[in-house]
Amino acid sequence: MSYFIDVQGTLIDDKNKQPIAGALEFIDNLNESKTSYLVVTNNTKQKSEEFYTFLTNLGFNIPKNCYLDPFMVLKKSLHVKRVCCFGPQEFIDVVESLGYVNTKENPEAILVTSSKDFHSEDYALMIEKVMDGAQLIGMHATSTYAKQGKRYPGVGAIMEMLSYATGCTYTVIGKPSKAFYEEGLKLLNLTSFEEIEMISDDAVGDLCGIKSLGAKTTLVLSGKCKSEKEALHVKTSIDKIVPNIGCING
Repeated sequence: MSYFIDVQGTLIDDKNKQPIAGALEFIDNLNESKTSYLVVTNNTKQKSEEFYTFLTNLGFNIPKNCYLDPFMVLKKSLHVKRVCCFGPQEFIDVVESLGYVNTKENPEAILVTSSKDFHSEDYALMIEKVMDGAQLIGMHATSTYAKQGKRYPGVGAIMEMLSYATGCTYTVIGKPSKAFYEEGLKLLNLTSFEEIEMISDDAVGDLCGIKSLGAKTTLVLSGKCKSEKEALHVKTSIDKIVPNIGCING
């Protein structure tokens, strides 16, 4: 069995961005046993290389070819030039560094990532641009966004709201899109999701999607979900629930 491993709430905590109990050892055990794995994160605040380096500086011995985030597949998925970005400035800076032009004037697509600071005017502008013909793109589709001990609507929830408001469909770049997970399979040289076990703290945003593709799923209660009760509505999509990643025998 190979692993897809989430980061926020699974390997590092949402508040202090430090390794969760047993996380460093879990990765070390996978390396020692030569078990194939891929760290799959919805990082959209730093360039891919920078976030990967951040993780290794925390002590995670993750080979560079065992890391995947949405920025690494964005250029393969979105073939336009003019975009309107919604999210923190760090996100906008990275998108522009990839060659996109961030503009509110006739964008071909809107790109939405997580932010605790969205307000009604942001949503009004998103709706306006989509109604004017811009593609609706979620950088990922998390159910909730955890920040400093609080939980905010995730990009997945925002995409559903905008789709309902505009009648338009949307595309997801990162987790839990099939295209993103298929990119992960390619990196591991695998052909079937039945060979994958996904470990994540996001029962809805990560695990439901990949379970439908045939993967095994493990929910850790060290991030978004604080108890089994919070995941009861999607219990059929979860094969195993543990307190944290250190409780899994890699």
